[in-house]
Formats: sequence, C-alpha cells, structure tokens
Amino acid sequence: MASDPRARQAAGSPGDAYVPKTLATRHSDADRDHALERYIGTVLRRSRNAQELTIADVGQLADLSASMVSKIENGQVATSLDALARLCGALGLTLSQLFRDYDSPEGGAQLVKAGEGLEVVRRGTRRGHTYHLLTDHRGHQRNFEPFLISMDDESEAFPTFQHEGMQFIYLLQGRIDYRHGKHVYQLEEGDALTFDASVPHGPERLRALPIRFLAVTVFDEKA
Repeated sequence: MASDPRARQAAGSPGDAYVPKTLATRHSDADRDHALERYIGTVLRRSRNAQELTIADVGQLADLSASMVSKIENGQVATSLDALARLCGALGLTLSQLFRDYDSPEGGAQLVKAGEGLEVVRRGTRRGHTYHLLTDHRGHQRNFEPFLISMDDESEAFPTFQHEGMQFIYLLQGRIDYRHGKHVYQLEEGDALTFDASVPHGPERLRALPIRFLAVTVFDEKA
C-alpha cells in the first residue's frame, strides 16, 4: 500500500529532501555567477575612476556603448570575452591583472611586486610623468589611493592639479620644487609633504632628475 505523502514529509524522507537541495544548489551557482559579474564590474570601475575617465570615454576607447559599459560596471550583464578584452585594453589592464584577486579571501592582503603596479594616465598629466597605482582597493568605499610617480628629463612642470582628499608625498629620488597654493616647497630625498589636495598643487620646478616619489591620497568618508 502506498504511504501517505504527508507521513513521508513528516519523517523527512530522502526523496522529499532532494528537491530543496537541488534548488539551493541552483541558487548557489547563480550567486557565484553574479559574484563574478560584480567583481569584474568593481575592478573595471575602480580602474576607470583611478584614471579619471568617464563611462563615455571608456566606451569610445573600447568601441562599446556607454550604456553597456555602465551595465558591465554594475554587474548587470554577463560580459563576453571579446568585450572584456576591449575594456581591459582601454584601461591598460591585462586579463591576469583583472582576475588576480578574484579568489583572494575577504580581508586578505594584496601584494604588488616591483614594476607590476597598474600604469595609468591621469587627465592633466604632462609627458614624462608615469603613474603606477600600487593597489586596487576592492572595498565598497575608495578611502585611499597610493601612486609611485616617476618623472624623467622630458617631464614638464604642472602645478595645477586639483582633486578631493588629503595628499601625502614622500620624495624617494631627485630634488623638486613642489607648489601648493601660493607656497613652493623645496623637496630633497627623504622629505615628506602633506596637504589639502583640493588646493592647486604639483611640480613647479624639476631640480635634479630623475625624480621618483610616493603619493598617497586619503579620502574622507563621503569620497
């Protein structure tokens, strides 16, 4: 005689347990897929912001519509490998750089080996200035931004950068006159300067080349 379905449910038979387990597995797979899309979007957005590019700028460089770039950055669509490669090319990323932290544990450390920092070109940067971003902060909030900046004999003075946050610079090599607002500071190796980055600032005179300095911008909670 067939057993009562309600009795099987009350007893928690293996046959009844299989259905919710399958649904849970499907939800788990979907969550992992969305996690990958969100991760890709976050890395691309942070790389774009670090280079002070707009969504339209990246779309033009990657031959994608601005709306598609926006959807990718927000993890709303699955990205084809071709589109991903074009976006990486537009942002100066390699695919290995894009995915290098995907499996990193939450709260884990991030190592950037010498010479492997993402090279970016910032608006207002003059020739001979090389920016290497030393971390790709993956949190929900961009709270700091460290760069290694190199200037060679083709570099031009450009003392009118302006952006949010407080900035700390530490001169590693060379000598430079660095302007902040109405004041000019003569920096030698080992000197440090901290200032409000919303005030116009930047290299006023390159006194001894090559010049290398660490520049860290710290943003407030609203940045």
